[in-house]
Amino acid sequence: MTESSYQTADAGKSQALKLCSTVDAYSGSAEDIVKRHLYEPAPQAYTETEYQRASEKIKAILERENAAIIAHYYTDPLIQRLAEETGGVVSDSLEMARFGANHPAENLIVAGVKFMGETAKILSPEKHVFMPTLEATCSLDLGCPIEPFSAFCDEHPDRTVVVYANTSAAVKARADWVVTSSIALDVVDFLDAEGEKIIWAPDKHLGSYIQKHTGADMLLWDSACIVHDEFKAKGIHDLKAVYPEAAVLAHPESPESVLALADKVGSTTQIIRAAEQLPHEKFIVATDQGIFYKLSQLVPDKQFLIAPTGGAGAGCKSCANCPWMAMNNLDNLASSLTQAGNEIFVEPQLAQQALTPLQRMLDFVKTQN
Repeated sequence: MTESSYQTADAGKSQALKLCSTVDAYSGSAEDIVKRHLYEPAPQAYTETEYQRASEKIKAILERENAAIIAHYYTDPLIQRLAEETGGVVSDSLEMARFGANHPAENLIVAGVKFMGETAKILSPEKHVFMPTLEATCSLDLGCPIEPFSAFCDEHPDRTVVVYANTSAAVKARADWVVTSSIALDVVDFLDAEGEKIIWAPDKHLGSYIQKHTGADMLLWDSACIVHDEFKAKGIHDLKAVYPEAAVLAHPESPESVLALADKVGSTTQIIRAAEQLPHEKFIVATDQGIFYKLSQLVPDKQFLIAPTGGAGAGCKSCANCPWMAMNNLDNLASSLTQAGNEIFVEPQLAQQALTPLQRMLDFVKTQN
């Protein structure tokens, strides 16, 4: 990996951390620290009356414009609620891609981050794809710019290039395969059985997890998600001391030391499924806390605790919540169809190139079902 790649990844992390609101490090025992971490209330942006007023306005716009909302699990719970109420979808990035391609709406509003909007446009070039804000990006996307990544691939022409969905359209176009966290293990296991050597990008933690469980010959790009990278084993140890009966659910973008403590490692959808199926009544969850909306909806009789970031004394209150996902809100969602500058465009030739590895992913999923 080139020096410029490291600099870009660091710049992405610095930009995101500037958006985090920090507080003084907590003092007191480990038990006091984790309980304050868990139970300090977050400010509410909307009252129920305000939500109803905003949602009625947006519902009218959706009906008039023949539009549907496609929302990620990590977005504001109110956006997730509105997507469900209007016949849209709340899901992981794989199902977001499939839903948008199959939905009859002429206009799609993708509430998430930019690579999700680009993927929707690539799979549905005939549709108009909008986002509440095009400034919502991803640290993994920023950490894998096309020029150094393409050069890295050129240095290893004998390897199959597999990239995570959290990448730009240009990086996808350079790849042989695109995968999401829900199918990454299966795809790499398949390629390894075929004798393929692999370049993996961009998340080093997910790549390491896949490499460990498949034994595949993989070269890993060095980047990480700024949310999951902040989960620390010490913080989970401290929380387990308070709630020893709780199971740990972790996303594989988390560091290996965190994954080693998990009862279940999986994608957002797999974490939700584990919460439904495991007998535990309490769960420590090491992923973006936006997932709590769906967890609480599907298993309301269970308790979910966000894993501390940075261990005891962590001060960043938004580190378990992607700052770019948080840029999506009801106000800018309402204006996304009518305000200039919110539509996603992907150059046609680039889109056609990126469609090949994306379609390969979707076709592979069909063989697994």
